[in-house]
Amino acid sequence: MKRPAIVSDTVLRVSTVIMASGVLLFGLKVAQDIFAPLTLAIVTGVIFAPLADRLERLGLPRGLVAMGLIIGIFFAIGALAYLVEPYITTLIDRLPSIKYEIRKLFIEYQGLIQGFDEMNKEVEAALGSGGEQKEAADIPGLTDAMFLAPQILAQMLIFLGGLFFFLLTRNEIYRYISAKIGTGMDTPKLLERFCDAEAMVSKYFAAISVVNAGLGIAVGTALMLLGLPGAVVWGIAAMLLNFVLYLGPAALAAGLLLAGVVNYDGLMTFAPMAIYLCCNMTEAQFVTPTLIGRHVQINPFLIFVSLIFWLWFWGPLGGIVAIPVTLILLRLFDILGDTSVSAKPIFGQA
Repeated sequence: MKRPAIVSDTVLRVSTVIMASGVLLFGLKVAQDIFAPLTLAIVTGVIFAPLADRLERLGLPRGLVAMGLIIGIFFAIGALAYLVEPYITTLIDRLPSIKYEIRKLFIEYQGLIQGFDEMNKEVEAALGSGGEQKEAADIPGLTDAMFLAPQILAQMLIFLGGLFFFLLTRNEIYRYISAKIGTGMDTPKLLERFCDAEAMVSKYFAAISVVNAGLGIAVGTALMLLGLPGAVVWGIAAMLLNFVLYLGPAALAAGLLLAGVVNYDGLMTFAPMAIYLCCNMTEAQFVTPTLIGRHVQINPFLIFVSLIFWLWFWGPLGGIVAIPVTLILLRLFDILGDTSVSAKPIFGQA
């Protein structure tokens, strides 16, 4: 009897990979309430992995290190919220005057948009001219918050549990995946590549955090000298939103334009936005390439596509994990394609 031929052509392999990727993405999309915070936990664990290793080398138990890092992250978030809270309260108190300034701006430029009747109707409805009951109904109330609370709490628990157990067992996870992907001889090399990916992502975010902190200080100081209310909050926002490439700076520039409209007249209206754009362009064109570009070379188009995809896929959480996930995947493709790197053991024996 003639034995059947074994089909192993490239088209079949590529088709299998595409189908498997599609099924995986579908599952991640459907179960995003679980996988999105879990992915964020893994990314956070990768970023803090070098710090965890240093604490372990001091003789601290791994479980204590993982718990200490989680507590430290919570204290940092709490301190940031405590610092920002007075400015947020002031902003809420000023909402009526901000609304009035926006309405006055539209009245001043009504001649430019009077041909857009439908747009004018939507603007008037949004600004609440004679529609106070409708506006109040659109604002989320206590009932909406109560319905959202269990979902937010569940995602926080998933994030915390995922972060704790990833920090606790990440070395074993790397060994297990390397052993499954490799063929025995390749396992040490694959393990080395996983460690290289972890180190690359951690160093990238350490460097970018320093750059973004400097940007936040520069923006906050400049806006404080300009006399813009809430300059500290704008500086913190500049630091945090700069982690979300392209869209974060664009959103902050739009917010500063609105702040200029509310607080200044004439050309000074554009001063806050202009100050931020100057600081941001200096950071993007000179500081970041100098400190990071020589170590991590990434195609800007690839970063843009990745950011748009993950924002569409998982919303705000997708925008946070887009860059680290892209860096890790690029390094994992190196795992599959690089055969020239000599294998070296990274971890000690389990």
